[in-house]
Amino acid sequence: MWRTTPIHRRELAGSADDGPPPIPVTLAHEELQRPTDGVGPLFRRRYTARVRDADLSPEQLIARVGEDPNRASPTEFARFQKVLGDKGVLRAGDEFVVRMPGPWDGPVRVAEVTPTSFRLATLAGHLEAGQIEFRAFPDGGELCFQIESWARSGDRLSNLLYHHLRMSKEIQLHMWSSFVERAADLAGGSLAGGIDIETRRLDDVDAVA
Repeated sequence: MWRTTPIHRRELAGSADDGPPPIPVTLAHEELQRPTDGVGPLFRRRYTARVRDADLSPEQLIARVGEDPNRASPTEFARFQKVLGDKGVLRAGDEFVVRMPGPWDGPVRVAEVTPTSFRLATLAGHLEAGQIEFRAFPDGGELCFQIESWARSGDRLSNLLYHHLRMSKEIQLHMWSSFVERAADLAGGSLAGGIDIETRRLDDVDAVA
């Protein structure tokens, strides 16, 4: 698929500091799929876009995306279906199934919600084992929207598709890049400088366990 937004990609070696945030003790831990449950290297990936002359504040943008992630999600690739929790509001403990083409559906639980961010944790059966956070904040007069994930492949087949065949890696990159673009559109204004994607790979996962 053609993409006109510039993409700037960097791949770096990871370190023990690249593990995911702790899961809140108040969150139900049943069925959580943590990085230690996964296979292969841990990838910490950050997608960043800056919006010039945004109409929304960081709090307003996160509220709108959190109320309905499909406002920003490229629904031809990923549609969020809420299966636990009230419609139109996002709370810790809510659950979604991210519907994707083929056998790719991914169950997630909302781990944490703040005025400027929300974080999801993968559940049993997800292709990945880890967490992903969506956040917005001011940066030098611009609005910055960011997606950051900390994850390993959920099982050996997922690791083969992602790490060796690279198929799901490119699908994932396109999906979250599109999400960032759509969130920027939702904020109003215009993208400043394209999308920055930084990937840090950590093979010694025990270092962050």
